Amino acid sequence: MSEPTQPDATIPYDPPVPVIPPGTTQDAVVVVPGIMGSELYDTEKDRVAWGLADAGWLLRAWTTPGGLGALHVRPEEREGRLGRIRATRLLRVPGWSPVLRGVEPYSALLDTVARNVAVPQAVREFPYDWRLPVAVNARLLARAAREHLEWWRGTAAHTAARRQRVDEREGRLVFVAHSMGGLLTLAALLDGGDGDLAGDTRGVLTLGTPFRGSVAATVILNSGRGAPVPLPHRRLRRLAATMPGLHDLLPTFVCLDEGRDVRALTPSDVASLGGDAELARESRNFHARIGGAALPGHRAVVGISQRTAQSLTLRDGVVADHTYCWRPHSDGKVIRGADGLPLRFNAGGDGTVHTESASPTRVRVPFALHHGALAKGKAALDAVASFLAEDEHLGPTMAPGTLGLRVPDLVTPGVPWTLRVDGAEGLGQLECSVEKVGTKGPGVEARLYGDGDALAARVTVPSEGLYRVVLDTDDGMPLTQLVLAGATTAAYSDDDPDPAD
Repeated sequence: MSEPTQPDATIPYDPPVPVIPPGTTQDAVVVVPGIMGSELYDTEKDRVAWGLADAGWLLRAWTTPGGLGALHVRPEEREGRLGRIRATRLLRVPGWSPVLRGVEPYSALLDTVARNVAVPQAVREFPYDWRLPVAVNARLLARAAREHLEWWRGTAAHTAARRQRVDEREGRLVFVAHSMGGLLTLAALLDGGDGDLAGDTRGVLTLGTPFRGSVAATVILNSGRGAPVPLPHRRLRRLAATMPGLHDLLPTFVCLDEGRDVRALTPSDVASLGGDAELARESRNFHARIGGAALPGHRAVVGISQRTAQSLTLRDGVVADHTYCWRPHSDGKVIRGADGLPLRFNAGGDGTVHTESASPTRVRVPFALHHGALAKGKAALDAVASFLAEDEHLGPTMAPGTLGLRVPDLVTPGVPWTLRVDGAEGLGQLECSVEKVGTKGPGVEARLYGDGDALAARVTVPSEGLYRVVLDTDDGMPLTQLVLAGATTAAYSDDDPDPAD
């Protein structure tokens, strides 16, 4: 597959040099978003295909004929004729998808990075067409990073920042990458066509990157098969089946539970659950090239304590996901109990990526945050700032009772639904609210009460739109999750006619 064109990046000739505080990094930073984290523009229809600042547009996209049509990867695009869809910038407004739920904007992350470099121009955001293979976008990233570094090293601001550093070394690259963006960064440094890029990289900070894939990708490809399914889930499944990028997120680890034995997925398994066998084979080859490689100066920020799919069973083409995984002995064989059965472990995760996939090593910075909020939560942003300053940051002290938040991904206005809080020892100082995105004023009441081993709240939202659930823990690190409310959530059979997207 050939490579798509990227938007022309406007790079200033030489930015003015402000007063640079002592200790400010002389490095250049590239920010790489996750799947669905870049705005996409349809050049044929001359309009935004993904990322409009309108929650009503989100609902229409997922529930009306043609709403996601532009995002389907066409046969000619799989053959390499690209350019119809153009990535324009990182997402600046909340997005939403079934299964993946909320996609938070990257404004806070970009602002944090810009405040911790010599001048804002030292930061380059890298939007990309996340529908396409990671390998294709990784080559574009390698070229963009090299261009950015060479330009930055020639600026007066870079020279001024070097002079106040202890070693006065030349600036290098720092990558800050969320979700799929970490896979792009790994592939760019290892397989991007620039053999010197890794040596010119000081460090990589990843936020919830599925280095070994995510069971959530199988759920997306299988969503609702064999049963009635809300229309947005069916739309997502049919879109995902065309996307090489989504197939690159399939789990590469042992994840298929067959009772007395466990194994990794094969391309035939992927086809049987609703994916594309050819795309699965291409993805397997891609991961074989980059698997096991180390990132330079890597620090992995991972989400914990959220209910996260870590394995699956596959019966008659239908996936059931489970919150347990298996671990290998030093000889690579799965640990088994006295009865000979594989022992189950719950590694937890961020709701999308389980902890052991989010870091190639056991060295990680854990935060109780959902996947989408890892690039927005205050604690994670503090870790980013610390990393840019080259400070050691090990995250907060972990204590029993770390909180998890569970909400539906899709609800109906006027119909009560339940949110749950796991890991709380009592109500304490916990407060919960549900706020409609893009509006001001009081939110919807979400009064917590005890419900077995968890806390719960019954919530009714009054109208269609995108809502943000906020669990305030009184420690400056709230838990958040997005939920979409739409009136067209009735169940549809997979056999029903589906107007062409």
